Amino acid sequence: MVPPHPPSARSRRPAPVLVAVAHGSRDPEAPRTVAALLTLVRSLRPGLRVELGHVELNEPLVTDTLEALPPGEAVLVPLLFGRGHHVKHDLPRAAAAAAHLRTRIAAPLGPHPLLVDALAARLAETGRRGARALDPQDGGVVLAAAGSRDPESAVDAGRTAALLSARLGGTPVVPAYASAAAPTVPEAVAALRAAGRHHTVVASYFAAPGLFAGRCARAVPGLPVARPLGAHPALARLVLHRYDEARAAPLPAREGGLARAS
Repeated sequence: MVPPHPPSARSRRPAPVLVAVAHGSRDPEAPRTVAALLTLVRSLRPGLRVELGHVELNEPLVTDTLEALPPGEAVLVPLLFGRGHHVKHDLPRAAAAAAHLRTRIAAPLGPHPLLVDALAARLAETGRRGARALDPQDGGVVLAAAGSRDPESAVDAGRTAALLSARLGGTPVVPAYASAAAPTVPEAVAALRAAGRHHTVVASYFAAPGLFAGRCARAVPGLPVARPLGAHPALARLVLHRYDEARAAPLPAREGGLARAS
């Protein structure tokens, strides 16, 4: 569990601003869900300045959020679950453009046991049919993610799937993707059924509703689908954990502009 006031917070230097970076979505529920998550983050760390920026589609964009901050330090925490293009390219570019800030970039949220806590809790909400799909004997779980052309993103999803399977007592968990990678959600469901897994539930590997979360849910009508992770306490603790990890990293040299957590 992330302590409300880690030892580093007792230093005289003000804590870096936590800039949570969401992807952005045209779904009006997405910004409301992210706002609720950040309200929970603030409640766990009173006094910490927490700001929001988006990669695209919603305001403020992360570049605007960083530009509006006073000179000092900031930690960018991606509300994303793997090492894809946004984490590797978009965030470093945004940080480098904010020349008045000393900026670190945290690791993406996945994989991590706290993320598995949130996934398991959302699966538990799917009711009786969802519970049947969690049976290690004949059940199966599809971990529905956005997808990326970066192979490291699929590696991260696979590691999360393995952690979730262990949490569920050995129930198979198969990653599947809405775009840019295979298998699709229907293909993963079919593979589980071919292996004798006749009861299947879909875990939503998304922080908030949006295009890809909706696409994954619509692709398998009739199956139980867990809702996006949203303002789950474990996800809020994970945001702070990634912030603390990145904050503990050495500050970058002035000419470098940013540091990235491993």
